[in-house]
Amino acid sequence: MKTLALVTAVILSSAATALAQSSAEPRLPVPSDDIGSVAPALETYAQATLADKLWRRPGLSVRDRSIVTVAALIARNQTSDLPAYIKLALDSGVKPSELSGIITHLAFYAGWENAMAAVAAARPVFVERKIGTEQLAPAHMQLLPADEKADEARAASVEKAIGSSAPQLAQDTTDVLFRDLWLRPDLTPRDRSLVTISALIATGQFGQLAGHLTRALNNGLTQAEASEAIDHLAYYGGWPNAFSAATIARTVFEQARRAKIILNTRESQCPTS
Repeated sequence: MKTLALVTAVILSSAATALAQSSAEPRLPVPSDDIGSVAPALETYAQATLADKLWRRPGLSVRDRSIVTVAALIARNQTSDLPAYIKLALDSGVKPSELSGIITHLAFYAGWENAMAAVAAARPVFVERKIGTEQLAPAHMQLLPADEKADEARAASVEKAIGSSAPQLAQDTTDVLFRDLWLRPDLTPRDRSLVTISALIATGQFGQLAGHLTRALNNGLTQAEASEAIDHLAYYGGWPNAFSAATIARTVFEQARRAKIILNTRESQCPTS
């Protein structure tokens, strides 16, 4: 969409300044009147609401907003403006290995062909930026340490939910996703969770959102950041999807608050000697 291209062009300049980025600042060849000649109000929203307000709000860094946006575009298979947002992500501090990790992760959470389309969109940017495989995470690497107790509980939950109807899916969920993909260090657990919930919200896949949002909070994403990501996705995934996500998030946040109160109460009752 040319709207996205316009917003990206504006944001790229402000992000580069804010982050004190040097050298090449990517520019898009799409003039703003391409939007105004068809939808003048949309052009105003693109500038005044997205570029001037949304992307500059302090609730999420430009880096995190780039991750959320790239994840949403890949999940929705909207690749026409994806190269511009990949450039913005790189200029905002996202490493090439992290972008590679995002694409790989979304092969499992948005579909293989969406990831293949993202590879095709990213490849020219990597060539332009002279990003070689030495800057990317290798296929085989030392995995992060697993939380055996949490893994056992998760595997039991998956088995109970789908084991009788799709036993191989249950096994692959445990072996491929949670004991391999989620333990790859090319993304921090916090960023991997951010990518996952962004993809789920952007595509309206709400059945798994509560569990992944809870995991995101456990992985270090704050409630304020999660809330800001949902608002950001209203613009890149649609208002109905963001609104539905917000109602789920309210329940998750309340459960987290109650769990924290219980934990704090228990700790306060522990003997000190």
